[in-house]
Formats: sequence, structure tokens, C-alpha cells
Amino acid sequence: MNDVDVRYIQDTKIRQSFINHLSELVLERRLELFKKVLSNRTRYITVVLEDIFQAQNASAVLRTCDCLGIQDVHVIESRYSFNINSEVDMSASKWLNIYRYNAPKYTSEQAILSLKEKGYRIVATTPHDNDKFINDFDINKGKFALVFGTELTGLTKGAMNLADEYVKIPMYGFIESYNISVSAALSLYELVHRLKNSKIDYAIPADEAEIILLAWLKKTVKNCHLVEKRFLDEYYK
Repeated sequence: MNDVDVRYIQDTKIRQSFINHLSELVLERRLELFKKVLSNRTRYITVVLEDIFQAQNASAVLRTCDCLGIQDVHVIESRYSFNINSEVDMSASKWLNIYRYNAPKYTSEQAILSLKEKGYRIVATTPHDNDKFINDFDINKGKFALVFGTELTGLTKGAMNLADEYVKIPMYGFIESYNISVSAALSLYELVHRLKNSKIDYAIPADEAEIILLAWLKKTVKNCHLVEKRFLDEYYK
């Protein structure tokens, strides 16, 4: 998702005015759909993808995040570029906030530390001596970031060392791991289902929700850059 102009982030009045202006340019049922979807979005759970190089798997995870109401996805590209397969993604990425951490500016460690600074528990989705099954994970201890690595090599040592907790999904067959997109889908479904049935306030704060709504409206209104220019010219006249 493209960044919203900093003026709308800093100035509540102008943000709300522009939202009202754009709302008049979309169908009412479209606006109601935006509000309904947004009411189910959360940042209590976020997803981190470390060096997922297969576009099909990466896109399937994004689609799952959208379906389950996960608004933010953090993509680490230390070794591999993150590519989206539009046929799998089905435009899910259009409605998500995707934060990319590219090498050499960012390492996995720096990306994860930035999430820790924002108050996220870092949860590695991989077998570990101190792991627990996903259904035993305590969602009440605070917001958390689920970190997924590649099927081939898993998470890097740096990511593993910075994790606060470790979870795994039960398996009963000969194969020792799930496909990354399947692992993400199973984990997120379990945790979102429990979150929705908990007393946790998982909703996105009103000011942040407005910024997301504005971004969605801007993506929907035809020639929005021209509409925005006229609005701002009139607003600051």
C-alpha cells in the first residue's frame, strides 16, 4: 500500500475532510464494505516473512492475511527479493500495509528489532527446544509478530536468536514440515479465531483506521491524484 501524504497523518481535520470528499465519489455499498472490512482488521497480530523467494507462496500468505483481517505484513529481503504472483494474490496486497526491509540497508536482525521497539513479541514458527504447539500459545500476553522462513532453510540464526517464543503446528505424517503458505494459513486461522473470541481489544485505533480508509479510497477513486490536487488547492486557498 502506498504511503498516505504526511499531511493527512498529522492533521486530523484535513484527513477527515478528504475522506468525506472521496466518500462522495464512490458507491455507498463500496464505502460500507470498506468500513465493514476495516472493523475486522487488526494489528494485534502481524506477520513477518523472511526471504520468501517463491512468488506463489509469498502471494498465498498475503491472500490469507487479507482474508483473516491481518493488516500489516513485514517482508525481509536480505537474500531474496519478494515477488507477488497476481493470479494467486488476487489483489490482496492492494489492501494491506506491506513494509519491506531490503538489504543492504536492513538485516533480519534490524527488521525484527524495529518490531520489538514497537512492542511486538517475536514468535518464531519453527520447531525449537522451547517451542509449544500453536493452540497452546498465549495470545493474552500482548501483541505479537509471527515470523515465517523458507521451507528450504527455515529462519536464519539471527531471527531465531531474537525470537521471544517459538511455536509449531502438530504433524502426524512422514513429512517434517508444511509448505510455508499452508503453515501461515493454519497458524493465522487458529490465532485469529481465538482472538475474535477473546476479550482482547484487537481493533485498529480510530486514527490509524482513518488513514487506512483514506488509502483504500485513494486506490478506488479514478484519477484520484487530480481529485486530490483540486481538493488541496481549495483547502489551502
